[in-house]
Amino acid sequence: MNLDATDEQRALAEELRALGAGELGRDLERRERTQTLQPGDWQRCADAGVFALPVPAAYGGRGLDPLSCALALEGLGRGCRDNGLMISVGAHIWAMELPLIEFGTEEQKQHYLPALMDGRMVGAHAITEAQAGSDALSLTTRARREGDHYVLDGTKRFITNAPIADVFIVYATVNPELGFTGVTAFLVDRDQDGVTVESSFEKTGLRTAPWGEITLRDCRVPVTRRLGAEKQGSRILATAMAWERSLILAPLLGTMQRQIDECVAYARSREQFGTNIGRFQSVAHSIVDMQIRLEAARLLTHRAAWDLIKGGPSVFPEAAQLETSEAAVRTFLDALQVFGGLGYTTATDTERNLRDALGTRISSGTSDMQRKVIAEKLGITVKARRPAPRGEGDASRADAR
Repeated sequence: MNLDATDEQRALAEELRALGAGELGRDLERRERTQTLQPGDWQRCADAGVFALPVPAAYGGRGLDPLSCALALEGLGRGCRDNGLMISVGAHIWAMELPLIEFGTEEQKQHYLPALMDGRMVGAHAITEAQAGSDALSLTTRARREGDHYVLDGTKRFITNAPIADVFIVYATVNPELGFTGVTAFLVDRDQDGVTVESSFEKTGLRTAPWGEITLRDCRVPVTRRLGAEKQGSRILATAMAWERSLILAPLLGTMQRQIDECVAYARSREQFGTNIGRFQSVAHSIVDMQIRLEAARLLTHRAAWDLIKGGPSVFPEAAQLETSEAAVRTFLDALQVFGGLGYTTATDTERNLRDALGTRISSGTSDMQRKVIAEKLGITVKARRPAPRGEGDASRADAR
């Protein structure tokens, strides 16, 4: 396993860092107040090939491996101050494009991927419901087959990019009694009859990553827009989550490095009691701890990316998501202490970084859910079984298993 960056990978990371620092995140303070994503920034990312990073060259993409993507996105996050934009970009790539690449038909890929890469379309991944967040087995959105269409009914909420999305991957069950094995994925266009999108959430952080609620009422989706096979939704979701948990927080590594660099500069210039505060052990050690946390999170992210290259089950997607999100919260809390009263104001990015980091402990599965999944993969716990569908097997056999 070789995690050393090549010259090409470093060059791309620097190219995207310059893009983030020079062209993205303008007017961020106002847009944070109004909870709006800058369309121009989205198009700049598209023009720079950000959305094309993992897409195969056959569809016009750059065809980069996961580790190259992680390094490139860390560079983008190091330059860009808009953490909400970074989350929206990640959701678009890892939860929309990637499942399409892995499970889409040739017609679906040709129809959607070029538009998703060049900025003409925005994607969103719709699974969360009122009673089905981490417990995806409880989703109630139904898909009823009628000839060459499915009829979808249900409501999804807290969906990143929903207010601006043109296409959704919607998960619905063809039979609630089947549990997660009945879940099927569909490509649903925003302008289809029966689709309503509302945006009514005011968030603590990541305010420029728009959230919305999607309601489907008698929404007729052609069979040709089913993603993968019927009842394959659990596999599609598992694949999307492995990539998303591994890589969606890669830009946050860059944000943490930028924050640490700012703390170092401030500690060397800020004077108290006749000396710079970096000479105080409590301040110096706090910054050291920030850097150590970052290095650990970076290594886990790169290992998760490496495992995606190899394929097969791994604990590293959840470990990377867990460690990066938790490390970010602790790092920005420590940074606020370094900056003192200044850090508590909006004069620096510190308070916004902290608010944004809190949201990363919830999205893509809460920190507790990441631990639960890791425990299951390690064999510490046994997954809870759902009752067998009526008429399938008998109680004694179910209990024996």
